[in-house]
Amino acid sequence: MTAASPRAASLSRATKETSIQLDLLLDGTGAVTVDTGVGFLDHMLILMAVHGFFDLTVSAQGDVEVDDHHTVEDVGICLGQAFARALGDKAGISRYGHAYVPMDEALARVCLDFSNRPFLHYQVQIPEQKIGTFDVPLAKEFFRAFSLHAGVTLHISLLHGENGHHILEAIFKALGRALALAVAPHPLVRGQLSSKGML
Repeated sequence: MTAASPRAASLSRATKETSIQLDLLLDGTGAVTVDTGVGFLDHMLILMAVHGFFDLTVSAQGDVEVDDHHTVEDVGICLGQAFARALGDKAGISRYGHAYVPMDEALARVCLDFSNRPFLHYQVQIPEQKIGTFDVPLAKEFFRAFSLHAGVTLHISLLHGENGHHILEAIFKALGRALALAVAPHPLVRGQLSSKGML
């Protein structure tokens, strides 16, 4: 990837459980078209992309007649892979990002590092088990899949909150803002930002 090349990725994933097409442009404007068949996930992905200024298109068909698990997890896999591909060797990026985002009574913190060492710390207690038809524990599965396939160390903490919708909305917005900071080019970075000389 040359300096003039767009930082973008397009990928498809097809299994016996899901079929997904995803397009990502890192240096976008927050233009989003998402249809995963899981309405709440669509809402969260839109928030993440808009607040991270990423252009994102996702189309997914999954075995939602079983439940939403496969679709949510596989979209997380694809989104992680898209970030990894769009960043290439990660030369020149700021690497770290963090954000605090409030949503009414909820306050979420997301800190991340494009380290090539995937790890998820998820310190979030949500009182509801369902938000509409969405199984709340699937949010953690999404973040785990994303961090693993993006090569990101990802720490998500809920500082306070009572309403599950508000909590997850704050988290996804914070993820978008933290990602935007981490993938932004840094004027002082030459190559990969690492004391070892490589990630």
